Amino acid sequence: MSEIEDYEHAYSEANFWQKLKRFAKAAGKEVVEKALLLYYAGQEEDAPAWAKATIVASLGYFIAPLDAIVDLTPAVGYADDLGVLALALAAVATYINDDVREKAARKITHWFGSQETTDGALDEKSPPGDDSGGEADKDAS
Repeated sequence: MSEIEDYEHAYSEANFWQKLKRFAKAAGKEVVEKALLLYYAGQEEDAPAWAKATIVASLGYFIAPLDAIVDLTPAVGYADDLGVLALALAAVATYINDDVREKAARKITHWFGSQETTDGALDEKSPPGDDSGGEADKDAS
């Protein structure tokens, strides 16, 4: 099995939302924003299979507990994740439309606004009227 297939195997919606909820504050707003843009772009019907595969592999890398730089390393642990997510975003930029940007922005505002918790985990509640992510998002927000 190739490394890309390993990362694709690591990806699931549940794992994605679990990682974001637990480590978003540690990962930082920029990493989370890129991950959310990719996630919502992957939900777009117009995105072709190659773009969805790129998104799944990059989000799988983000989710994977062991990668080039261990995520638990203070300050630099998410640098490699940011690089992988940024490259994936560049590859699928055509599919990052206004709807995708709006969904990601709503979630970022919700999580990094006044609703952060003190322990670094994110508030479990969705903002009123947040219907942007389907069943997995409702469970994970």
